[in-house]
Amino acid sequence: MLAGSVVRWGVWSLLIQFGPGASAAGCPLRCACRPEAGDVVCSGRHLSSAPDGLSGDARRLDLSRNKIKTVGRRQFSGLPRLQELDLSDNVISVIEVEAFQGLQNLRTLRIKNNRLKIIPVGVFSGLPGLRLLDLSQNEILVFLDYTFKELANLQTLEVEENDLVFISQRAFVGLQNLQELNLDRSNLTSVPSEALSRLQGLTRLRLLRLAVSTLPGNAFRRLHRLRSLLIANWPALDAVASDSLMGLNLTSLAINSCNLSAVPYSALRHLAYLRYLDLSYNPITAIQGNLLGDLLRLQELHLAGGSLLRIEPGAFRGLAHFRTLNVTSNRLATLEESVFHSVGNLQVLRLDGNPLACDCRLLWVVRRRLRLNFDGSQPACSSPDAARRREFRDFSEKELPGLFACRPARVTDRRPQEARVEEGATVAFSCNADGDPLPSITWISSQRNVVASTGRIRALPDGTLEVRFAQVQDSGTFRCLAGNAAGNDSLTVGLHVKGLARNRTAPFFWDEGWVEPSSSQAANSSAQMSKPYPFDAKTLVIATTMGFLSFLSSVAICFVFMFFWSQSKGQIKHTATIDFVPRSSMGGGDGADGGRFTMKLI
Repeated sequence: MLAGSVVRWGVWSLLIQFGPGASAAGCPLRCACRPEAGDVVCSGRHLSSAPDGLSGDARRLDLSRNKIKTVGRRQFSGLPRLQELDLSDNVISVIEVEAFQGLQNLRTLRIKNNRLKIIPVGVFSGLPGLRLLDLSQNEILVFLDYTFKELANLQTLEVEENDLVFISQRAFVGLQNLQELNLDRSNLTSVPSEALSRLQGLTRLRLLRLAVSTLPGNAFRRLHRLRSLLIANWPALDAVASDSLMGLNLTSLAINSCNLSAVPYSALRHLAYLRYLDLSYNPITAIQGNLLGDLLRLQELHLAGGSLLRIEPGAFRGLAHFRTLNVTSNRLATLEESVFHSVGNLQVLRLDGNPLACDCRLLWVVRRRLRLNFDGSQPACSSPDAARRREFRDFSEKELPGLFACRPARVTDRRPQEARVEEGATVAFSCNADGDPLPSITWISSQRNVVASTGRIRALPDGTLEVRFAQVQDSGTFRCLAGNAAGNDSLTVGLHVKGLARNRTAPFFWDEGWVEPSSSQAANSSAQMSKPYPFDAKTLVIATTMGFLSFLSSVAICFVFMFFWSQSKGQIKHTATIDFVPRSSMGGGDGADGGRFTMKLI
């Protein structure tokens, strides 16, 4: 009995070491082998180096979860058929140049969760068939020029959770077939645009947990094949340059868990092929109307966990293929039907987690509650009290007209408002309205322009129209429009501004304000105005200048004439005497006081 137990224990030990059906030949001690599959599993065996005695027929070698510190030169040169090598979860700090030389058929290399700080150029030489390289969770500080030069067929590169502070411009040279790059949790403070531009075959790019505050212009230049871009967990990112995504043909874009306070419309408008857009977990407060129309192929928009207060009418106008809207966990009170290009195309709607006011604006959603897919999360009402906390599926058709109702907007004070003021005065017109939901107030000028909330003429938050330092051109009618989902009302007011006379007794306007002339200045000014002046100073200056120019012209003509006359006679006259009599300024001179000067001809 005891002998039989010993035999069984020995067989069991061999099975653990070599695997079921394996023999000791070609399988190292403390490893499990499956010769028919070519697997050699040495994971978690406290190995300090790669074991000896590996079969040359091995196709998969698992050395993970050991205590290997160094990978030497040509360490695995005796395994020409090896296709997958896993060195993850060791304490590797050094990999020598040409460490993997001879692994012509290797497709997958994992060196995840080790202690690598730098990768010398030439480490990955001799791996022409490598498709996937995982360097994540190491302590790599920098990628040097030509680090991956010989990995011409590499398709996926994982470099998450390293201490990267710099990626050299030529680090990715040679990766012409790389399709996916995953970069997560590093110390980079800017997008390595120049290095990325070498990856012209890239189709998927994931950039997670970076300390970058601005997405600069042309951040992803020359990545024309890129289809999916994920930017996530950049807590400092609050600005996206208008040309940052220029040249991309993305179908999927996610910029989530960042610090964007507005939808980056100008950066998005170039993405005509975009189908999926995720801006979740950003402090975005509004989706404005008519600014997403260039995204003709957009099908899904996710903006969950933000600070949305409103989605304006026409926000998705022109998006004929729009199917999914996810705005769960925001601060929306309503979602109007006019937001969409066509609600008939809408298939998935996530509205849960919002303080919804269940009135006529949401009636269209409730009536489609059986056809719309709420993704397992039914919206619920926050107001009115009669519907508080009730989910949309709980309402019957009979209740809808009474609960989901609105009162049209109505201007409450319709007394005429006409203001007649002098230029420079400040005028205010009031416009109060009620209704359910609370109406919005808009002022329209006589030129049919919407009055903004800033400027000399502005609309205040309480509905008041304020005109500061009124000008004559401000005269006209202004119209107050009060509107809500149930209807509109309006009120017209008039403004007449009288211009101030522009004369010597009128006040002058300086930067410091209006300045009235003193009484003595006014009296002197009046006395001076009563005296007739034959000419003013400006006229005298012009006349004097014109006379002097005429005189110089005459002298020049005489000089030229005399010069040519003397040449024609063959005699050169060296001097000429010219007499002139100046005209009296008052016209009373007799010409006795003449003048004479001599001009020398040279």
